[in-house]
This record gives sequence, C-alpha cells and structure tokens, in this order.
Amino acid sequence: MIEYHNPEGVRRTPAMPYDLSLNLGESSAVTLGLLANGFPDSVNFLDAVERALLSRCPRLVVKRFDKGNASIVAPTALVAEMVNDCDGLIAAYGH
Repeated sequence: MIEYHNPEGVRRTPAMPYDLSLNLGESSAVTLGLLANGFPDSVNFLDAVERALLSRCPRLVVKRFDKGNASIVAPTALVAEMVNDCDGLIAAYGH
C-alpha cells in the first residue's frame, strides 16, 4: 500500500471563496491587463499568455504593464492606471 503525505498542513481558518470573473464572450470589447512583476522571463511568459488568449478571444484588448522590480510593491500610480484602464488583470512572475 502506498501512503501519500500532504505537506500543506492544517488551515487555521477556512478558505473564503470569492466571485471574480470576466466574461470574455461578451459582444463589447474587454480590456485585460497583464502585469509582469520584474522576475526574469515574466515578460516572456506573459507574451505566451497573450498569444494564447488572443487566439481564443480575438476581440480581447490586452494592455501590458511591467512592475520592473520584483522586490517592490507596484507603485500607486501603476495600480491606479491598471484599475482605471482594465476590466481584469493577470499578474505573473517568471524564473
């Protein structure tokens, strides 16, 4: 018999699900932001994500952002721009 060990441990608080979604099938254009966080290849990874999304959702408008430095939080002005310009956002990192 094989026994598996789950290294996650026990949660002290229950997970709280949230409802966030972006309907990419709507008739109007949807703007999706892609945020690279400054790790190596984060931009390259999001290039591939963008190609995959556009191949499935050609009406999608993609706006790219790059934090540029993985060791800092996103600057307030950058966060404001993402909030104002995008209907949704995918944040990613590389390595």
